[in-house]
Amino acid sequence: MASADERRFEVLRAIVADYVSNHEPVGSKALVDRHNLGVSSATVRNDMAALEEDGYITQPHTSAGRIPTDKGYRLFVDKLSEVKPLSSAERRAIGQFLEGALDLDDVLRRSVRLLAQLTRQVAVVQYPTLTNSTVRHVEVVLLTPARLMLVLITDTGRVDQRIVDLGDVISDDSVARLRDVLNSALQGHRLAEAAAKVSELPEHAPTELRDAMTRVCTVLVESLVEHPEERLVLGGTANLTRNVADFPGSLRQVLEALEEQVVVLKLLAAARNPGAITVRIGEENEDEQMRSTSVVSIGYGSDEILMGGMGVVGPTRMDYPGTIAAVRAVANYVGQILSGK
Repeated sequence: MASADERRFEVLRAIVADYVSNHEPVGSKALVDRHNLGVSSATVRNDMAALEEDGYITQPHTSAGRIPTDKGYRLFVDKLSEVKPLSSAERRAIGQFLEGALDLDDVLRRSVRLLAQLTRQVAVVQYPTLTNSTVRHVEVVLLTPARLMLVLITDTGRVDQRIVDLGDVISDDSVARLRDVLNSALQGHRLAEAAAKVSELPEHAPTELRDAMTRVCTVLVESLVEHPEERLVLGGTANLTRNVADFPGSLRQVLEALEEQVVVLKLLAAARNPGAITVRIGEENEDEQMRSTSVVSIGYGSDEILMGGMGVVGPTRMDYPGTIAAVRAVANYVGQILSGK
């Protein structure tokens, strides 16, 4: 025999399921008709009264059914023992779609598009933070006798290209020597460490290479620091406008908040470890403009190394099990692709 608390949670779970799918307040008769709760409608009414008294559900207007509160959604999410798994076809489609990406930018753009489609919410992905990246390779290409192209490639797949005007001609042999010095000094180092090493290279360079090395290193330092303007990719904003009723009087505020990168970065800041899901519901969101939303976020990366965060923003009336499964699956694939596994 289930305890009263367990039975009431089953009633709450049924109310959440019905309200998420139908967007209509749920009455006791509908619950008894649609769900195999194994108790009478009188018992369900009593359970609903208890849930309402405890703040888990509320009555939006008289003679209506009940809807979950933020507190009700929180209890529902906290007690999710199993997340609805994606089908093998869905997982295969995610893998194929992301593996077709050409470079880091393409991986992140595809990730956002995919997450927005799977969840029908707003999707956001943070670029891999450079502080956690290491230098994989530095390529030096001779464009003209007095002009070089530097290509910095990180282990997270980031490719940064810069042009260096030397002010004097340089030989193929000198270009090869520059390339060797840069790679032996920088390969495998975190970008902050690499930036410190770059500043020391000119003074140790042979006299005939010192001027070229100084110019190369001055430009290279720019590639080794963060690019805040490239921090986020956002997609699926139009999905919010399909659910205007979920944001009574606050949709414009939400859309304005999403345009501010600082607000969105704060939403993803809870993502501390790869694979760990964070769900913030309604009032739990720090930013006042986001109090009518829920945010499901996760860190992506590999082997405990956090590259960045991703997640979705939607109304509190959200399919939490399905959303969590989609966010987790896409983050897993992105982490694998960017870490080359």
